[in-house]
Amino acid sequence: MAFTGPTDDRLAIHELVAAYADAVSRRSAEDWGKTWAEDSTWHVPEFPGLQNLKGREAIIAAWSAAMENFTLNFMTQTLGAVDIQGDHGTGRAYNHEVAHKLDGNVTQATGRYEDKYVKQEGLWLFAERVYYPLHSF
Repeated sequence: MAFTGPTDDRLAIHELVAAYADAVSRRSAEDWGKTWAEDSTWHVPEFPGLQNLKGREAIIAAWSAAMENFTLNFMTQTLGAVDIQGDHGTGRAYNHEVAHKLDGNVTQATGRYEDKYVKQEGLWLFAERVYYPLHSF
């Protein structure tokens, strides 16, 4: 899989992934929450409390609680693949994060998201995100 499907939809997925990272960096739960479908799922197996979440409200609440552990979190994401089939799609995104913890420690992490997307009312949203850590220090 590389990049398949209508160009407009693929561009909208690029913007969705960028909006997600931008909202993390700005610590905006409101904007971050707008990237998720109502019945979405989020799996971050390596992070306690984020292993298996279902539903936008539960996802936003868990993310907001997790962000309380940091004074700063800067995220960038790059798409590696997108495949659009009608109003559904799959893709892969790579991220890099720099985080300042409350105790003053600074961490960096890279990882891969395996994504499922859904188009609802003309907007592409995350239906599912599964995070796989690649490296952290």
